[in-house]
Amino acid sequence: MSSPLSPLRDYGSGVDNRHAATPHAYDIGLLLLRLAVGLTMAAHGAQKLFGWFSGPGLDGTGQFFTASGYPAGKAMAVVAGLSETLGGLGLALGLLTPLAGAAIVGTMVNALAVKWGGGFFAPEGVEYELLLTAGAAALALTGPGRYAVDRLLPVLRSHRLAYGVAAVVFGVVVALVILLLRK
Repeated sequence: MSSPLSPLRDYGSGVDNRHAATPHAYDIGLLLLRLAVGLTMAAHGAQKLFGWFSGPGLDGTGQFFTASGYPAGKAMAVVAGLSETLGGLGLALGLLTPLAGAAIVGTMVNALAVKWGGGFFAPEGVEYELLLTAGAAALALTGPGRYAVDRLLPVLRSHRLAYGVAAVVFGVVVALVILLLRK
């Protein structure tokens, strides 16, 4: 059990919030990170699936995946689009945060592999993909904070780190399996 002075005592003994500027600064910071990473990824997923936000839609994304060496480009476009859309919305809402983070990590590991030869800096480099991957992994590991749907799910509150580590490892393993299919 955490200290009675901790404003996050309902999160368990793994959280030390003594250095936060206010009792809820930690949770507001996680909310902002969730919204930024989650909504960015959901928008990218909508570009792939529906062609929204000037995106290529399934046909264009499928062609991109095929040109990038993936078999069944359109199927890969569906998988990536759903992972980004559902993972992004899950992060934004703080709903099943470890799984949402894993979906994004898995997709972004593949994006990193595709762009790896382009250096570090955008637009050809990996800096953007690296930030989104790190943000999703960080949220899977830390949990979503107090202002999240997951707060209503006691199992995710009590074993947050274990679920986060398992989810991130799962996301990376799935990404590596998909990368092995790439020509």
